[in-house]
Amino acid sequence: MRTFLVRLAYILCLSSALPVMAQRGQDRWPRINQTHLTPSLLKTRRVGLKVKGSSFTLEGSTFQILAGTIHYFRVPREYWRDRLLKLKACGFNTVTTHIPWNLHEPVIGHIYFSGNLDFMSFISTASEVGLWVIVCPGPYIGCDLDLGGLPSWLLRDPNMRLRTTYKGFQKAVNRYFDQLIPRIELLQYHKGGPIIAVQIDNEYGSYQQDIKYMAFIKQALERRKIKELLITADKGLELKEGHLKNVLASVHMKDIRQKTYRDLYEIQGRGPVLIMVYTASGFDTWGRIRRSQDAQVLMKDVREMFKLRFSLNFYMFHGGTNFGFMGGAESLDVYLPAVTSYDYGALLSEDGDYTPEYYVFQEFLHSVTGVPTTSPLERVSKVVYKSLTRLNFMTLWEILPLLDRPITSAKPVSMEWLSVNQGSGQSSGYILYETTIYRGGLLTSKGHLQDRGQVFLNEKFVGILDHFTDRLNIEASRGTYLLRILVENQGRLANGPRINTERKGLTGDIYLNNSPLKRFTIYSLEMQTLFLERKLPSLWKPVTKEARGPAFFLAFLRVGDFPQDTFIKLEGWKKGVVFINGRILGRYWDVGPQKTLYLPGPWLQPGSNEIILFEEQAPGQQIQFVKHPFLGY
Repeated sequence: MRTFLVRLAYILCLSSALPVMAQRGQDRWPRINQTHLTPSLLKTRRVGLKVKGSSFTLEGSTFQILAGTIHYFRVPREYWRDRLLKLKACGFNTVTTHIPWNLHEPVIGHIYFSGNLDFMSFISTASEVGLWVIVCPGPYIGCDLDLGGLPSWLLRDPNMRLRTTYKGFQKAVNRYFDQLIPRIELLQYHKGGPIIAVQIDNEYGSYQQDIKYMAFIKQALERRKIKELLITADKGLELKEGHLKNVLASVHMKDIRQKTYRDLYEIQGRGPVLIMVYTASGFDTWGRIRRSQDAQVLMKDVREMFKLRFSLNFYMFHGGTNFGFMGGAESLDVYLPAVTSYDYGALLSEDGDYTPEYYVFQEFLHSVTGVPTTSPLERVSKVVYKSLTRLNFMTLWEILPLLDRPITSAKPVSMEWLSVNQGSGQSSGYILYETTIYRGGLLTSKGHLQDRGQVFLNEKFVGILDHFTDRLNIEASRGTYLLRILVENQGRLANGPRINTERKGLTGDIYLNNSPLKRFTIYSLEMQTLFLERKLPSLWKPVTKEARGPAFFLAFLRVGDFPQDTFIKLEGWKKGVVFINGRILGRYWDVGPQKTLYLPGPWLQPGSNEIILFEEQAPGQQIQFVKHPFLGY
């Protein structure tokens, strides 16, 4: 990052193409006064966010965008106002948020905008606290989500070409946009709302599978009456590939080179520079050390950007949590699934608490904007609930006869192609494959198992097949055995051209002694709320020392009249999923780096609360609660 800014200042100060910025770069953090440019004060809306020379303007006044990203879907609705107020109090004037298609339309044709997905209320709340809004409606948003926020049912089409003008994708986008965009249109600046800019897709320059695609998305927005400033956002080396004519190009702070600024000047001359993703850190992945930030480097970068009058968006100001199975994965030579926490090294911690970096940024931003520092909001209180030691359990094998009728197939079928969820297939969770074998031998997946499969002979655990291990020796004499493969979808890739092949479960044949296995019984174990409400009967029995996974473990937490935030600590447990009152909190795994799970107070209710753990391997002795998170070293 240091290298980036040395190059950045050098290029801009010497470039005759950007003389105004060069002069500004010699100043010491010029003060900006934008206190009159707030949603509450601008009652009469004539001219929204525009480009004028090397600056942005709002109602004709110079306007520097100081934005931070908050994802409404990663934060409990009850805490939206708290997080937005803290963004405003830090000195920012704009919030950026993304809209995940897969969460809003989990089943084909069933689109939801209520509860924690009521983005209109989130945006209205932003306006109430004095923030402008940049909205990113996709359809692809990335954001380290499963399939980059695209719904997995798109992959039911064997010929699907995501993020292109392929007719199947266009049709799905248009149907979704018909419901989504009119809601955004009502909240635009010229309609009296806080939305001052709309981003077209995300980082298409790094994908670039169809030169007509970005124009299609732009037209789809404009046809639905989006009139505010449109922007594209790309990494430093891919600006031209993702750019559209007459659309402002913004930069993601990655792969910045001299070519970046030559391209930027060719595209928009002396236009303002918007760093649309100024990344604090990055998301953590299971089995790797925690990614960390250098606060001094961060602050140095921001000071330099202010000297040059760059506008910026801090990604993430507040990361929140990958609740449920929303987290995606990345591929850096190897497959790396995201942890449940989306703390991201942000200025607010996962649970919304202040970090030391928050105060550093607050002091600096208030010094250059002239906005007086307000009294800090009270911290959201945390509590240590009493550890739960009285546990009951039932094995997965005991539950199978009580599930919906399984699917039978001559060959393996992936999650996406199962005939469940009203023809939308299975998106997340687990899937169980059973077939009969008559001898042991070498079991090989040949890359057809995605992502992690536990192999059982009858109910006896044999071993693991995953992205690293594609063969397993099955020791068995001649006889009749039930071979079971419990496959977990750990999250689809969030970016790259391989998203088109990100189907999960068994995606092709699996072989025993080089012969493909046939005649499968397949159980969909999506584990959504209805699964827990309808499928877990009164077969619970007290936990014994012999209890092993895969199994469900049940405990009840008593809470007083005012439930408060806490963190769950699962010392001794191995790997699985936590459910709170029927809702999926998230995954846990003893490989780390994350060792605690954030449990928001709004997820609890006064009185008795049901906690269920689906443990894949071996249970711990208790469920503990702590006041502070441990996300790794």
